[in-house]
Amino acid sequence: MIDITVAIPTYNGAKRLPNVLEKLRSQTVTEHFSWQIIIIDNNSNDNTAEVVKKYQTEESFPYPLKYYFEAKQGLATARQRAINEANSTFVAFLDDDNLPNPDWVAAAYSFGKTHPKAGAYSGQIHADFEVKPPENFQRIQAFLAIREHGSEPHLFQPENLRLPPGAGLVIRKQAWIENVPLNTVLQGRINGRMIAGDDYEALLYIYKAGWEIWYNPDMHIYHQIPHWRLERNYLLPLCRGCGLATCQLRLINAKNWQKPLVISRTLLGNLRRVTLHYLKYRQQLKTDIIAACEMEFFLGSLISPFYIFPKYKSSN
Repeated sequence: MIDITVAIPTYNGAKRLPNVLEKLRSQTVTEHFSWQIIIIDNNSNDNTAEVVKKYQTEESFPYPLKYYFEAKQGLATARQRAINEANSTFVAFLDDDNLPNPDWVAAAYSFGKTHPKAGAYSGQIHADFEVKPPENFQRIQAFLAIREHGSEPHLFQPENLRLPPGAGLVIRKQAWIENVPLNTVLQGRINGRMIAGDDYEALLYIYKAGWEIWYNPDMHIYHQIPHWRLERNYLLPLCRGCGLATCQLRLINAKNWQKPLVISRTLLGNLRRVTLHYLKYRQQLKTDIIAACEMEFFLGSLISPFYIFPKYKSSN
């Protein structure tokens, strides 16, 4: 059995994948454990398969590299496929725009071995911007999976939805297989819909079963952020989509008698946030992209108890 699998879900990632695979080629201090890389091609229509095949046939590529085609689109589906295909104790997820440090795989494996109660854990996610971000961008950087929580390991707080994103996330396969439903409600961003929270949903099921969720500061990845991800027409739907998942996520660990309270608190709490934010920034919402993004998140969270998630079907 393999010790750890690095799983890369990708959609039309032919141009991005080589950068990730080159970083994985150069991993260090991995001699004392076994590991592999798997690519989950999530219904791409570019030459992703050819790019992977090129690396598979390259004699100098030092690690096992496997390719799987998943026709049903959605990041949650792609991650589930990766879990199913990985014959390993740990599954470490990278997006196709995440570049890991040379010791990332070693740090991921070491932490899992020394924290047997950790069902999942993540590290530091630094931004690699193509262009300079807007002023005060740190207020909304978490929406782009930028996470820098200091130099000390600590537990996340799932009860407050303080959790790591799927980028750079390491899962103990046992924790996922035994607790995460095969068909989760949140399926990721599909067909132009920017609904988020699919990574949080899986983690909340793992936490509900008694596993711990940890932050490991020794794991570093760099998130490649192109200029268009800093533009208004991308950021506003992204923030709204993160908000729309709020109530669904809070209900996962709530007992039946608590669910009306969760819904009420979600409504009242976000009504207050929307009102205060509007009073503070009403003159700036059209010109200050950071304030506008925060308002979209609060509005999405406010209507989240009423949002009905679409049933996604396979595109084939």
